[in-house]
Amino acid sequence: MDNIEKNAREKAEELAKQIASVLDSKKAVNIKLLKLTDETILTDYFVIANGTSTTHVKNLAGEVEFKLGQEGIKPAHAEGMAGNSWILLDYTTVIVHVFTKEARDFYNLERLWADAEAVEFQASEE
Repeated sequence: MDNIEKNAREKAEELAKQIASVLDSKKAVNIKLLKLTDETILTDYFVIANGTSTTHVKNLAGEVEFKLGQEGIKPAHAEGMAGNSWILLDYTTVIVHVFTKEARDFYNLERLWADAEAVEFQASEE
């Protein structure tokens, strides 16, 4: 792996952890970071979390967009804002999935991507 690729992967991991921290600060539930660099060419990381209601899901996704937008980082694509049971924010190297508990249980991305490496991040302590 050359230095450019290594730097890009490090930036992707930093972004994934930053997103997880934003979600954590707004009380997202069961936040998971999955490293997909060896599993797919679609993205480097998934950040998966759930909210406690459709309103919470929308607020969580909105906060991620707001905080990253303040740094000039915009999603390449977003889906699910109308339904609010599963919102996807695609930041190219990181794809964010924010679910209701029911939708997360139904789609079970962690099972689908079971071979992906789980990545630790520093959650707030409350």
